[in-house]
Amino acid sequence: MVVVAIVSFSSCEDEGYLNSADAQLEFSTDTITFDTIFTDIGSTTQHLKIYNPYEENVLITRVRLAGGDFSSFRININGVASSEAYEIEVPANDSIYIFIEVTIDPNGQNLPMVVQDSIQFTTNTNIQDIKLIAYGQDFKLIKGETLETTTWTAEKPYLVYDYAYVDSISTLTIEPGTKIFFHKGAGLYVKGKIEANGTFQAPISFLPDRLEDSYENIPDQWNGIVLYSGSHDNIFNYTTIKNANIGLQVGTLENEGFASVQFTNSRIENMAYAGLFALKSKIYAYNDLIANCGFYAVALLIGGDYEFYHTTIANYWGNYSSQARSTSSLILSNVLVFEQADGSKVSYTGDLENAVFGNSIIYGNNLDEIKLGNNNENVFNYLFDHCVIQVSDTFNISNKDHFKNVWKGEEFDPKFVDPFEDYIYALDTLSPAKDIGSLEYSKLFPMDILNKDRTADDGPDLGAFERIEKKDEN
Repeated sequence: MVVVAIVSFSSCEDEGYLNSADAQLEFSTDTITFDTIFTDIGSTTQHLKIYNPYEENVLITRVRLAGGDFSSFRININGVASSEAYEIEVPANDSIYIFIEVTIDPNGQNLPMVVQDSIQFTTNTNIQDIKLIAYGQDFKLIKGETLETTTWTAEKPYLVYDYAYVDSISTLTIEPGTKIFFHKGAGLYVKGKIEANGTFQAPISFLPDRLEDSYENIPDQWNGIVLYSGSHDNIFNYTTIKNANIGLQVGTLENEGFASVQFTNSRIENMAYAGLFALKSKIYAYNDLIANCGFYAVALLIGGDYEFYHTTIANYWGNYSSQARSTSSLILSNVLVFEQADGSKVSYTGDLENAVFGNSIIYGNNLDEIKLGNNNENVFNYLFDHCVIQVSDTFNISNKDHFKNVWKGEEFDPKFVDPFEDYIYALDTLSPAKDIGSLEYSKLFPMDILNKDRTADDGPDLGAFERIEKKDEN
């Protein structure tokens, strides 16, 4: 369905209309195109501006959809829905707007389809038209469902409304190349097990259902993925999680035990609150990018057991909100304190058995991108080994039990290619993070997130992306 509303920004008294048969309206574009949208799901609104370039008023005697009542589109003029309208005035040297939306009926096919029509304008005896093109995609709908053991395939994308819930005795397997889209407020909740094992050639995507370019990097469009405590052996490999509130939560307070996950060759980007949020749980991760989150990129709370290798944590939050981020990108803590409505506080504690960051980068646009929370009662064991970190001069890295071959401060800015506009976190050719990684770690993970060989040049780079310079052919 297309909705077209015409609004005039000025009015004038009827002084007669230009009656030349050669009168030509001018338009802001000759084609209105909607990027891929889901069938049965409406698009965002686009607009068309119509100009009257003459010194006299122009009367559009008829506006109609070429497809008439059978069109996938519909116009709405002054609150009246119809496939056509008559006698629309455009004042001299003025303009009006048409606002356009589209909803496409499903056709049961797997490939995107194209729906076309046009809006015709008749001025005196002159006919002009504007093309309407919409690309639609059919999908499999999951709406508030509890899933038994099942497999999601790449045949069609999945669209989740409300929630998809994997119960404690079930496994959700997601095949390479599968795309899962989430409506506003929806999420994926796992008490059982999820195996999202993509490949470099066919990654798996968890995305919001707004596919227009203007929504491409907007956070908080869906809730995120939650692995409940008691959910074990989860796998996310070659996956992308974008534009949610919390990308991946590992562990929950209200459930006994811990959650565990392997998170590898994957990306979490543009989260309103946190990218990777873990409570008393276990994570094994390598070749990951976690970027641009409103509070924490990675929060490891109430202890747990964590290993991160060749991980890039890059937090340059700021393009999406007028409120500056005051929190650190990475927080490690063996305690979590909640203040309740009555002002009382509840503390949760747990042993941080292990938190290792090897050949990694923790950087952003705040002075201190690492925060350590130790209650001095529980175990607090962590290690940064061959890492570039953004911390203040007063941040002490002298303890070799916790910091080995660590470079800190602005002089070791990793020089990402473009962290602000195009969100490219590969290293620039002048990056100080090049070729300084531990060979021990790179031998375990010889290929980077883009399937480049870390052993192919002078040494492994820090972070998820290996930069291999082109050799001088001379």
